[in-house]
Amino acid sequence: MVRKLAYSVSEREHWISAAGGLIGILAVLWVSHALLGDHVGALTVASMGASAVLLFAAPHGALSQPWPVVGGHLISAAVGVTCAQWIPEPMLAASVAVAVSIGLMYWLRCLHPPGGATALFAVMGGAPILSLGYGYLFVPVLLNVVVLLIVAVLFNYPFAWRRYPQAWWRETVEAKAQLEALVADDAERMIPHSDLVYALSQLDTFIDVSEDDLQRIYSLALGHAHAPASGALGAESLQAQPGRA
Repeated sequence: MVRKLAYSVSEREHWISAAGGLIGILAVLWVSHALLGDHVGALTVASMGASAVLLFAAPHGALSQPWPVVGGHLISAAVGVTCAQWIPEPMLAASVAVAVSIGLMYWLRCLHPPGGATALFAVMGGAPILSLGYGYLFVPVLLNVVVLLIVAVLFNYPFAWRRYPQAWWRETVEAKAQLEALVADDAERMIPHSDLVYALSQLDTFIDVSEDDLQRIYSLALGHAHAPASGALGAESLQAQPGRA
């Protein structure tokens, strides 16, 4: 059931996400090559590949938003460099770097899984990376992040249902009216904010979905349950919703 729900997106969305990843990583490598020349291979952070998956395959996820991407990578990079300089044993330094990075990302509300790889790379990246010191935060990490974010904004913008960041997404007038009509008679069944917060707190684990998306999923399911034969929400209509991203 989990697998079916997680991958209930259209074939078109698969190809759009893949194309975004292609363009995003090409841009990171091209800009890095233009600025760093022959050092591009050594000074391109591998964790950007993981960030590309989030930015282009799940652009509305909480882990994919700008602050988690920027903060997650930079904080983890700083932790990684610090551990590399102060802990002489590489395996211990790498382990501590990842652990501390996770804790700080949680604390600063910028949890971004690829940040763990950025911290690890700061310790285990070899002489070219270790020689950078805290310069590693700016080149290549910040450089890579900025390029990837710019591509994510530009690439996702033409697709109304997956504009990035999520704050820029705006429901179309037609889709919004349709959704409101479906749940107008069931407003009392909507989940109050306080109850939703309580339910999430009881799970006691990070859920990569916004409150708005949870309410939207619930609204669509509720409307479909009460009008299963009407076909009110066809496939094309659903793809106009951010939950399809």
